[in-house]
Amino acid sequence: MFTGIITDKGRVVSIDRDQSGKRSEWGDTRMVIDSGYECDSIAIGASIAHDGACMTVVEKNKTESGCRYAFDVSDESLDKTTLKSWKVGRLMNLERAMTAADELGGHLVSGHVDQIGALMTREVQAGSLKLVFSAPPDLMAMIAPKGSITIDGVSLTVNTADSATFSVNIIPHTAEVTTLGQLQPGDKVNLEIDLIARYVARYLSQMKDKS
Repeated sequence: MFTGIITDKGRVVSIDRDQSGKRSEWGDTRMVIDSGYECDSIAIGASIAHDGACMTVVEKNKTESGCRYAFDVSDESLDKTTLKSWKVGRLMNLERAMTAADELGGHLVSGHVDQIGALMTREVQAGSLKLVFSAPPDLMAMIAPKGSITIDGVSLTVNTADSATFSVNIIPHTAEVTTLGQLQPGDKVNLEIDLIARYVARYLSQMKDKS
């Protein structure tokens, strides 16, 4: 589990698509990330969210600036997230998995991306940055004003929502310490809806099927 409070920004060092079956019998995609984390504090098998997508550390090495580590990505994760379009040099938001002692400063985030959205417009508004995103209709049904949403791993409060778009406002600090401040219209983002909304939607769907 995560909180949606970003603790570092990472950079893609390499992307290796293995179709030979050397790492696994079905092949996979391995990404290597540079981070500012202390390597000694990251165990092999640890979970780290990358733009909101939870990945498992499979290799790690100390660097002068922190830790360089690798994770393997399934085709399912590539299909459901923006990771499929990542290139070497790309920056992403990072968050380590929460512990029982951590402050829950954002909201409960699973690290399982629901769908991909896109930035429509950005506008400086009263000292903050207003971002308007589009999202698929089935996801929009579960996005509500004053509810929580995770955008590229960042926990945010929805300001407005209609049938096709929703807006958030981010303060200068959030724009600086995450990648959200660099987004431009047309950029794709990973979206994870609030856990409660997800289960309510599932419950209502099951009730509808029984009626």
